[in-house]
Amino acid sequence: MKRIPLAVVCAAVLGLAFCLSLGSTPAEAGEDGKTVYTTYCSTCHGEKGAGDGPAAAALDPKPASFSSAGFWDGKDDAYLKKVIKEGGTSVGKSPLMAAWGAVLDDAKIEAVIAYSRTLKVE
Repeated sequence: MKRIPLAVVCAAVLGLAFCLSLGSTPAEAGEDGKTVYTTYCSTCHGEKGAGDGPAAAALDPKPASFSSAGFWDGKDDAYLKKVIKEGGTSVGKSPLMAAWGAVLDDAKIEAVIAYSRTLKVE
């Protein structure tokens, strides 16, 4: 069974700022988009981006499915970067989507966006 870092689960369910105030910090990920995705995103969005990660069962609304072609309609990199950096509320989406801007720099965010796009199923 794959172990999920407590900080990632905490951030997904309670919000990154709250969890950081408890002293838990997500581990540093490499520049590789897959590594960043696996470390920070797969807990909610699932290993293959279907919105079915282990934390997804406890979330309402459910995480976005990156494997759905419809998810990508009308979403450019600037929009995705804003969601990742500032959280779901920054674009009128779920507050359960944590803001990762304090943890991920622009290069890591761009890498994870590029990797996430590869999860789309036509």
